[in-house]
Amino acid sequence: MKILVSNDDGYLAPGLAALVDALKGMGELTVVAPEQNHSGASNSLTLSRPLTIRKGYNGFWFVNGTPTDCVHLAVTGFLDFRPDLVVSGINDGANMGEDTIYSGTVAAAMEGFLLGIPAIAFSLAQKGYAHLDAAAHFAGEVVARAARQPLGGAPLLNVNFPALPLSEVKGILATRLGRRHEAEPAIKATNPHGEAVYWVGPAGAAADDGPGTDFHAVAGGHVSVTPLKVDLTHYEQVEHVRTWLGA
Repeated sequence: MKILVSNDDGYLAPGLAALVDALKGMGELTVVAPEQNHSGASNSLTLSRPLTIRKGYNGFWFVNGTPTDCVHLAVTGFLDFRPDLVVSGINDGANMGEDTIYSGTVAAAMEGFLLGIPAIAFSLAQKGYAHLDAAAHFAGEVVARAARQPLGGAPLLNVNFPALPLSEVKGILATRLGRRHEAEPAIKATNPHGEAVYWVGPAGAAADDGPGTDFHAVAGGHVSVTPLKVDLTHYEQVEHVRTWLGA
């Protein structure tokens, strides 16, 4: 199996190295990751300038662009083979609920999915890489299962790990995305020139976090595995809009 590995924290991130170590022996691994941290980059492609791909001292290829750039370039021109699987992570922090819309980690996996390749995004649901070894262990289990028993239909999976020791993780659950409250207010400051500047505020707390959600699973000590889709059409509203347009 040929596996393309990427992330959004950059090619030197501990989570990326841990994921690669966990997948050794499962197939031919190729890492193409961003040169710099691109958390929150979502599915952005760089179209305003050319991109370069260079090899780092750790043997990983890195791109001076976004996570989506990395996977797109790797699959559509850089590699001389088509990957069987795209994996992304292990992210430093959760990607649950609406996080998936903004996440560069999920975006890297989603680009593989959009190109017709099964893809999995991995995130550790607490910043600081606490118990990264346990997360890497379960990442290896999920990939091994995907290799042993493919889901079919080029799935896109979003996996979040609790920040717990391996012995305290209670298992793996299939989940749906929860929902967060509104984001916290932007943080206003003043730069050295006396101009107002703003930092984006923290994400809101979980609102829809009941049984069956990714938030509930991780809070209960489980690994959360959520299948994602990309079709944004609000099908229940199509007829309403059709009537509105005809009025």
